[in-house]
Parts: sequence; C-alpha cells; structure tokens
Amino acid sequence: MPSISTKGINMPESPIRKLVPYAENAKKKGIEVFHLNIGQPDIKTPDVALEAIKNNTIEVLAYGRSEGSEKYRQKLANYYVQHKINITANEIVVTTGGSEALLFAMGSICDPGDEIIIPEPFYANYNGFSTASGVQIVPVISKIEDNFALPSISDFEKLITSKTKAILICNPGNPTGYLYSKEEIEKLAEIVKKHDLFLIADEVYREFIYDDDAKHQSVLHNFGLEENAIIIDSVSKRYSMCGARIGCLISKNKEVLNTALKFAQARLCPPTLALIASEAALETPQSYFDEVTVEYKSRRDVLISELSSIEGVKVASPKGAFYCVVELPVDNADKFAQWLLEDFNLNSQTVMVAPAAGFYSSKGFGTKQIRIAYVLKKEDLISSVKILKSAISEYNKI
Repeated sequence: MPSISTKGINMPESPIRKLVPYAENAKKKGIEVFHLNIGQPDIKTPDVALEAIKNNTIEVLAYGRSEGSEKYRQKLANYYVQHKINITANEIVVTTGGSEALLFAMGSICDPGDEIIIPEPFYANYNGFSTASGVQIVPVISKIEDNFALPSISDFEKLITSKTKAILICNPGNPTGYLYSKEEIEKLAEIVKKHDLFLIADEVYREFIYDDDAKHQSVLHNFGLEENAIIIDSVSKRYSMCGARIGCLISKNKEVLNTALKFAQARLCPPTLALIASEAALETPQSYFDEVTVEYKSRRDVLISELSSIEGVKVASPKGAFYCVVELPVDNADKFAQWLLEDFNLNSQTVMVAPAAGFYSSKGFGTKQIRIAYVLKKEDLISSVKILKSAISEYNKI
C-alpha cells in the first residue's frame, strides 16, 4: 500500500477547526452552538468592497501580476505611510492571505531544519506552516500569570543557535490579544541585529487596539530593522473579509523580496476578484474602524467581566485583536470542549471553543486553557459565559 509522507503525518490538526464535526452533529440535534472557536468577525464587510464586486464589468477573469497589481500595491503603500510605516509599492508582495505570506517568508529565509523562535502560545497555524516548510519552531514560554508579556531577553538568547534564522511575533497577538510595547520591540530589535536574524511580525490585527494608553508598534517604525524586518499582513480581519484571501509580505530587504517573488511566480497570482475588492476596501472611511474598535472594546470588557465571575477561572486581559486565553478549572480542555458539543447543553444551547494546547508547541502546556474569540454580539457572549459556567460545574461532577 502506498505510504503517506512523514511531513503529512506530522502536519498538526487545527485546534480551531478539528471539533467542527461535533458542532455539526449538535446542530442536527436542534442545539444552538455559539461559535467562540474561530476569529470570523460578525462585523459587516465595508459596502465599498462588496460594491466593487457587484458592479464589476470584467468579461475575462484573467491572471494578474504575481506580486499583485501595481495600482493596488501603490494604494496599499499609501495606507502604510498613513500608519507611519514608510514603504513603497515595490516593497510589497501581495499573497493569497497572510497564510501564504508566512509560507513565503519561511521559504525565503529558512532551509529544512532551520529554526524560528516564537513566543508561545502562538497562532496555531504557525505549527502547520513550519511543518510544511521543514522549519523547526523553538518556543519561548509566556505565561498567563504575566498576561503573556514578552519573556526576558535571556530566555531568547539562550535558545539561539547556528540554525536560528528568525524570531516571529504576532502583534497584537493571536491567541492572547497581547500588545507589544515600544520597549519590547526595541529589545527584540537589539537581539535580531546582534545575532543577524530576521524579525517577522504578523501585524494583521493592527487596527484592533482598545486602551487609550496603548499604541501599535510596527517593526518598521524606526527601529533600524530595514534589513531584518518582515511584516505579514492581511485584509481578513481589518475589513471583515476573511474569505477574500488577500494578504501581503512587506520588507525593505531586497533579497527577501526577490526571493518571495519567485515563490509568488510559482503559484502564478493572487485571486483577481478578491484583489479588486481589497483595493476598493482601502477607501473605507476611518469612521468604520472607529465604530468597530468601540464595539470590540465593549465586547472584550463584557467578556472579561463575565469570565472573571466564574470561580477557578483565570483570564488574561487582551489589549488588542479579538481573542483571549482562559484557564479553566477542568482536567483537560480538549476533552471538555468535545464534551460541550457531544453531551452538554443549557436550554438547547452550547458553545464551541478552541482548546489552547494547539496554540503551543511545547508538550503539556495549555492543557487546561481555551481560546475564546469575542466576535459575537455582547448578548451572545453573556449567554456563552453562562453556558460555560454551568458546563464547568456539571463536567466536574462527572
């Protein structure tokens, strides 16, 4: 019998999506499932993006440029300049989602067996991207007790070897919602320059920051990282356009850009219709983001307040994105999450969460933690926490 590749066997399941069959079965039984497991915003996509598709008169849906159209990249560069990220259109490679940008980044800077240091917990698909690229993730642990703050510099430096090629951060963070301070980015900049490494920053949640004293610090904000920094970005969360699958890789390092372009040429081009919608989305007024930010802040505050009222629960307070990591008083979060869908409901309702062990690469970590995406309206979040509270009590009696 033909055999599956070792790479395929080692490819991890998504902690965000692996419970879908159980959720579908629950729905078939007439149970309403509140989806707290996936970062799919319920915020409406900007009208300007949808109208660009509806009103388009394209007669031949042709290939586009591998790096994305010059017009879109120029408009995108203007967007970044407004955020004090001074880049040009030629320093952008448009990708099929931020996922492809990460794959291009890993493929451009790493050989099989090379290492990337990542503070964990981290976006679960980093595990998948690294496996696909033959890259070894080296985790540096951040803790819920410290609100998932950046670990000390010594923790990073003791992990650097001749195989280390980069440090990867997500800012603001998925799954923690942690927002890196200027001082923390300065420390990371110091490390990567000292050891001649890349600093890859996944900045897809840039707009979603909720506290008045908080500010997003991009790795291309005057930290002297012109040769070291690679930014990963996407329209998915910013414009509530997850299905568009348009992202980008940004760097001032010409070798990185030229190499990433070769990967882009190999897959031909990003999706043309989605690129049209993404270009139109750049015309979205600031008022859209102001309203979205107010809504997510309100949701965060409600969720944290409700969760904090459950005895035995620990919850980190996110400053950005729309996720939080919650430690539950249960024996195993994976078992609990599946039980919620298979065996529990409160008034014919239950919740679907993402077990957090899948956001770690270190074995044994996050086994009692879940990630919650607060992408539902406040009333549904309150109902969800009520269900969780009842479920924890019932589960621990079994």
